[in-house]
Amino acid sequence: MRGWDDLYPLPVPPSWVPGAAVGILSLHFIQKFLFPYFWADLRYLLKVLTYGLRVEMYRLQGRVVTVLDKFVKLAEKQPHKPFLIYEGTVHTYRDVDRRSNRIAQVFLQHEALKKGDTVALLMGNEPDFIHVWFGLAKLGCVVAFLNFNVRFRSLLHCVSSCEPKILVVGADLLGTLEEILPKLQKDVSVWIMAKDSTFPNVHTLLDKIEAASEDPVPVNRCSANSLKSAVLYIFTSGTTGLPKAAVISHLQILKGAAGLWAFGATSEDIIYITLPLYHSAASLLGIGGCVELGATCVLKKKFSASQFWSDCRRYNVTVIQYIGELCRYLCNQPVKEGEKNHKVRLAVGNGVRNDVWREFLDRFGAVKICEFYGATEGNICFMNHTGKIGSVGRTNFFYKLFFPFDLIKYDFQKDEPIRNKHGWCEKVKKGEAGLLISKVNAKNPFFGYAGNKRHTEKKLLCEVFKKGDLYFNTGDIMVQDHDNFLYFWDRIGDTFRWKGENVATTEVSDVIVMLDFIQEANVYGVSVPDHEGKAGMASLILKHNASLDLEQMYKQVVTYLPSYACPLFLRVQEKMEMTGTFKQQKFRLVDEGFNPSTITDPLYFLDNSKKAYVLLTKELHEMILSGKMKL
Repeated sequence: MRGWDDLYPLPVPPSWVPGAAVGILSLHFIQKFLFPYFWADLRYLLKVLTYGLRVEMYRLQGRVVTVLDKFVKLAEKQPHKPFLIYEGTVHTYRDVDRRSNRIAQVFLQHEALKKGDTVALLMGNEPDFIHVWFGLAKLGCVVAFLNFNVRFRSLLHCVSSCEPKILVVGADLLGTLEEILPKLQKDVSVWIMAKDSTFPNVHTLLDKIEAASEDPVPVNRCSANSLKSAVLYIFTSGTTGLPKAAVISHLQILKGAAGLWAFGATSEDIIYITLPLYHSAASLLGIGGCVELGATCVLKKKFSASQFWSDCRRYNVTVIQYIGELCRYLCNQPVKEGEKNHKVRLAVGNGVRNDVWREFLDRFGAVKICEFYGATEGNICFMNHTGKIGSVGRTNFFYKLFFPFDLIKYDFQKDEPIRNKHGWCEKVKKGEAGLLISKVNAKNPFFGYAGNKRHTEKKLLCEVFKKGDLYFNTGDIMVQDHDNFLYFWDRIGDTFRWKGENVATTEVSDVIVMLDFIQEANVYGVSVPDHEGKAGMASLILKHNASLDLEQMYKQVVTYLPSYACPLFLRVQEKMEMTGTFKQQKFRLVDEGFNPSTITDPLYFLDNSKKAYVLLTKELHEMILSGKMKL
């Protein structure tokens, strides 16, 4: 009897097949061990290239397609899909398109606005922020987003630096308007989001919107001639001085809007935005990202840690935006049952600490943290597409071909890049901290700041590695490890970051020395355990025979500074230490911090519960370190 194998003989594979299989398996294991991020890098790079080629194709076809153009198309294609959800009210794509048309029609009829004119916008998070923004964009205007936390002199400086024809103010910021109105330039026309006004020569907008037509304005008003033309001004404190108006082009908005897509978001996602819209993260990445995807945005007036997850469940949120502080606030909330009961799958942002990152994942479930790095006015961006804890992104040979950058040696004492005997900058080794600089060229331009050419020039480094080269100075110290992951290390210059905002030390010291009993103020940031960034501290020199008036000090800083810029700690010294180049010495002060056990100078703490500066005792210091005292 013949066996089954005799009746149906099994085919014998060619002799080379086992060898090929072993070779493929070997290659697979080699790739896993030696190039573990190869496929993730390739997928990300292909996404970047795909988007870049799409923009380039538009250019070659003679078309300039902006984010606003995409929004108008979506309003035609999916008119009934929710675009904004705000306090339970749904605003569809068509709703937002038509209301922005009304606003465009109002300004077309009542103001002699020309294409390219600037309009400043001082509003909080609300749908009309977006309606006004889009409406003015349809008129071809450049819209300047003003930080509503900024007060008095700084706010007046912001308005004058962008030279607006019109200032539009939200109904909840009329108190701020009242403060600056007497000193506002007379040629700036002021409009408020209200139906009536008690201010002289101030126009009302809401009543005129209701009576306006919903018809679109002529297309030639909003059509862009170049992707490099300015469309927004977003203010940043940079590394020194008062806020500066960063010029944002159509190209930068397109790049920012692609961020959510690059991290894997889709048109089916619902994005939750609690960050202020005057920030590029919320406006470009958040709102712009929703337009790029054709998705839905849930907009919050102000971030609330206690309402955050209930909002996510209520609106079926799938993507959230964060800054590091936001994640820490959520982790500091009392533990509740069902904290992983939500649909959030992506969290996109920057500045989260390693320990908070881990705690967030342990507590709130399998949310992919998508950390990224990018300055508002910068020409370089990194994205952590692999989820490596602590990293702001990664790079490789191909990424550097398209987006050239380097980390160079920096002299912290002299506050400038180190140059060798030939006058060239030197690159740091992997694992060493260096100043991040990115090459400025036709593909990666730097658009600078409005109103002050000197500020633009100060952000550029010339003759870095060879004659004629030009680099953008990010002002950030970074570290690149041996696996090509990048980590944020610190800021340079007279600035520090607190509560998710950049604080310019010169702006704070200028406000303090306005007091008649202060001779000199040296402002710097100090580390506080379990807090993101650095808290503000001011070393003070009193005038001869003057005494420190803590009540006046408190009143001065809370009146003239944003809450995040008010110094939390004061130190009264007899003499101000200077560097060899006659700058205020900060390094020793930063190292000494605010410990009353080791510092003999009088120390004071800004106690928000008492609305006063109080003596910083050892007991109070312990409460701050333990987290019992809220900062």
